[in-house]
Amino acid sequence: MIRFPIIKLFCLLLTTMAAGYTQTGEELLNDLLGHMNPESSRGIMRQTIHTLSGEKRVLTYESAADEKGKNSMMRYLSPARVKGNALLMKNYSNDIWMYNNRTKRVRKLASHAKKQKFEGSDFTYEDMGSGDTWRTDYAPVPLGIQSMDGIKCNVLELKSENEANSYSKILAFLRTEDQFPLKIEYYDNSGNLEKTLFLDNIEKIQGVSTAMKMVMENRQDNTSTIMEYESVEYNVTFDKNFFSEQTLKR
Repeated sequence: MIRFPIIKLFCLLLTTMAAGYTQTGEELLNDLLGHMNPESSRGIMRQTIHTLSGEKRVLTYESAADEKGKNSMMRYLSPARVKGNALLMKNYSNDIWMYNNRTKRVRKLASHAKKQKFEGSDFTYEDMGSGDTWRTDYAPVPLGIQSMDGIKCNVLELKSENEANSYSKILAFLRTEDQFPLKIEYYDNSGNLEKTLFLDNIEKIQGVSTAMKMVMENRQDNTSTIMEYESVEYNVTFDKNFFSEQTLKR
């Protein structure tokens, strides 16, 4: 009397396992943000901007971030015209300050500035520091598995829940073995593909999967920006007041 339902339950469990476990949208979003926003980090990056005219601009900067991207700071190392200039973003890029090394002044940007291009690149300030706001601004919807260059990926759609959002939807392609994002597509408010981010040269740094090269291709402007790590470290402890206007001026 008791064994039969237990056997049926066991068979159902085996059938479910054989069919493969499908993660929910929330679980995939947690995995995505976990990879994109480590607890804290510090590194040096090289930024190469390819403009519509064919010009190539190369800049290097040091970066720091904590609280899973809630706070971040960048200071330019080269070229000479921007050396010493710095940027502070807090509250997931809702508050932005810029320091001009030539004038020795700090100014706070207007709230809408986060949608502007970061140093003329194809990344906006929001792209660089939006952090966990995808949890509140978008609804995660799993779209199944798709093969990309021979790699099986979970496709996650993030549907905008607010007309004020920069994108109507975002599509993330997460390789099934560890849910690391290999490609992210950004769609404008008309539903057209605006930009595609490719994450390449993935290495384990201090146990953290890291895309050493990121390429943002702007499909509408026909421009692109390459971001490459020259060095990076994780689990960094920053002084209490590190992410402040005072640090910008140092």
